[in-house]
Amino acid sequence: MRVLLSTIGSRGEVQPMAALAWRLRGLGHEVRLCVPPDFRDWIDGLGVPVTPIGPELRTFTATGSKPSPDQLRRLATGTVDTQFATVPEAARGCDVIVAGGSLQIAARSVAEGMGIPYVFVAYCPNTLPSPLHAPPPYGLLGQQPWPGGTDNRALWSQDAQRMNASFGAALNAHRAAAGLPPVPDVRGHVLTDRPWLAADPVLGPWPGAGETDVFQTGAWILPDERPLAPELEAFLAAGEPPVHFGFGSMRAPRDLNAVMVRAARALDRRAVVSRGWADLAPVDGGDDCLTIGEVNQQALFPRVAAVVHHGGAGTTTAAALAGAPQVVVPQMFDQHYWARRVHHLGIGAAHAPGVPTAESLANALRDALSGEVAARARSVAATVRRDGTLTAARRLTATGPQNVS
Repeated sequence: MRVLLSTIGSRGEVQPMAALAWRLRGLGHEVRLCVPPDFRDWIDGLGVPVTPIGPELRTFTATGSKPSPDQLRRLATGTVDTQFATVPEAARGCDVIVAGGSLQIAARSVAEGMGIPYVFVAYCPNTLPSPLHAPPPYGLLGQQPWPGGTDNRALWSQDAQRMNASFGAALNAHRAAAGLPPVPDVRGHVLTDRPWLAADPVLGPWPGAGETDVFQTGAWILPDERPLAPELEAFLAAGEPPVHFGFGSMRAPRDLNAVMVRAARALDRRAVVSRGWADLAPVDGGDDCLTIGEVNQQALFPRVAAVVHHGGAGTTTAAALAGAPQVVVPQMFDQHYWARRVHHLGIGAAHAPGVPTAESLANALRDALSGEVAARARSVAATVRRDGTLTAARRLTATGPQNVS
């Protein structure tokens, strides 16, 4: 089987696709990836053919200015145009398209035009409609989650209207040019009535209600055997387990590094700070702090006292697998959901959304470092599934491409 795996987003969207590609190749299938150019070198290193799509996301996330409504409309139209220009060539000769993440507007239409199956995969339960939860807040950095007690059905209706307003005209213009009928419901068209959910059923369970028939595979985890850098190994060996801080691909204030280190020092803890896309700079020359670049989380997280992060699905899952207590400081979209789940499961603390202070972060970290939370984190780690890609690959290939949904 020849499979195109396509996504637009940060490392959190791309790495699960790389994990499924790794699994499918191990089973003897031909796989291609269509991802933002930020990740081309990394995917090339995995030995998987890659087609870059769109501009570099790191450049966009690094800008501090908030786009105007008109700029957002042009961005929405631009990404649809780019997808219709790029995905058909990437999918040439493929038997099925698997699309991940909320920005995959064109992939189903491309599959329809080619006469091949299409599968949509979400990475977080609350990105799929259900009356039992609200949709994630849609917008840029700093948008707050919906307040409790809000009518979830009404919020999902608003979400569908937003998708239509943002992408409907551009999508249907391209469909008309391809001889395809118009789509009245963009969100339903993208998600299908049988979406897949690549999230762990303990960390992110599907509530089992709604108009969609969801197939939950478990999280898609890419095995990582890279050794830790000698400098990091030496730092870990020089004292008690440190606290790891990282915000991944999120924008962050330039003084966030100092806030993180002050919070750790308030609790007499050492700190490891990941630069991330915000390029957090070293705070000072203290020997109790180390700033690092890209790292193997699977090797590092079991050796730290706690993980402080923004609440991406991948980091939340990696910390849970390691049995490390977490502090989640959500910024946008599904990160608020993961913060609530970490708190609900008792495996860490949910910090208030937005920019933390040294005091607020130290308070949340103090809660996460308690013996009860640490014991709960180790207990939950034993329940997190590691076979999500195998479940997905078997579903995709067991009965042939005509029956993947």
